[in-house]
Amino acid sequence: MSAAALPNAKRVALFVTCLVDVFRPSVGMAAVQLLEEAGCEVVVPPGQTCCGQPGYNSGDRPAAIAIARRVIEMLEPFEWVVIPSGSCGGMIRKHYPELFAGDATWAPRAKAVAGKTYELTAFLSHVLGVKSVAAHFPAHATYHDSCSALRELGLRSEPRQLLRSVQGLTITELTERDACCGFGGTFAVKYPDISNAIVEKKTADVMGTGADLLISADMGCLLNMAGKLKREGSSVHVRHIAEVLAGMVDLPAIGEGSAPS
Repeated sequence: MSAAALPNAKRVALFVTCLVDVFRPSVGMAAVQLLEEAGCEVVVPPGQTCCGQPGYNSGDRPAAIAIARRVIEMLEPFEWVVIPSGSCGGMIRKHYPELFAGDATWAPRAKAVAGKTYELTAFLSHVLGVKSVAAHFPAHATYHDSCSALRELGLRSEPRQLLRSVQGLTITELTERDACCGFGGTFAVKYPDISNAIVEKKTADVMGTGADLLISADMGCLLNMAGKLKREGSSVHVRHIAEVLAGMVDLPAIGEGSAPS
């Protein structure tokens, strides 16, 4: 029986994100698999674009508001919205209501969409009650908490609990678990030297764990850290948590080849 045929299936809109769409479509495929296995009917709304975060972070509020209105209209018909990214999840859940504060028309609409929007591991854990997955991946990993997932959404235990259920996977924590990777979206473009110094400390911490795999839930962080690790000649592989939880680990790691579109 397909997820769509389940009598009590939750109808979920998957907001894929720009980085997943352009650089790692397999993350979106893994998210769909996880959600459907948990009993959801998953819809990927057509016409998805950016969530507006780059403009918002750069101070271009008119552009951010224009994009946010389109996203709100697109997501309003769905019962739930799930995003494989703490960064975009934080934008919609935390910053959309701030963008429209005082707007009698859009403020309640932004608040309603924000209230039903979840990062993937949070939705699996808190809404669907998923405690374990059936994946198997014999690897020694470490986990990076993105700033948005950790500080804006308060996610720390959720990804780790799910990862602990992956058979064969062991996790060694980073020494500085709460440290930024240096990406920060447009920050890495505006301040490349500072960004590089930050990610250099992060990759040293990663390699200090002895892990052969780095996992996170945000593509921006993953692309930034994977690029730095490769430039340093490290053999550490980099993967998105959705792929690990879904058992999609036969694909090339991030920065090591092309994942299927």
